[in-house]
Amino acid sequence: MPLTIRSPALEDRAGWDRLYQGYAAFYKVTQTPEMRDKVWSWIMDPAQTTEGLIAVNDAGEAVGLAHFRAYARPLSASTGGFLDDLFVDPDARGGRVAAQLIGAIRAIAEQRGWSVLRWITAEDNYRARGLYDQLAARTPWVTYDINL
Repeated sequence: MPLTIRSPALEDRAGWDRLYQGYAAFYKVTQTPEMRDKVWSWIMDPAQTTEGLIAVNDAGEAVGLAHFRAYARPLSASTGGFLDDLFVDPDARGGRVAAQLIGAIRAIAEQRGWSVLRWITAEDNYRARGLYDQLAARTPWVTYDINL
């Protein structure tokens, strides 16, 4: 599928909003329009650490999104990249959209000298994990959360 991977622009808001709602629904997370407004403001603000990319098809429709950010890695005295959100429209799946988004972030990470690009996914996200296993090494680390 021919795609353009780029940073979102103001005119991409409706497509991004649709995709981000789909992402929240996939993970069964309640998300309000105000929450999406906040995230959109972050990715539109160059002073924020959260950045975004969208995948746009030949018809100009947003078919995928990714949000990522740099993070400090004190033990290795380096900076890494963290891929927070990745979602592809169900109708566009199988077209290597996710692989192209990850590839674009990898290129940014390499250009910026990041030491690693890391992400997490749900244990039962088998379809995505099939791709991730092709692109990256699964780590032995276990994740813990303290909800505040």
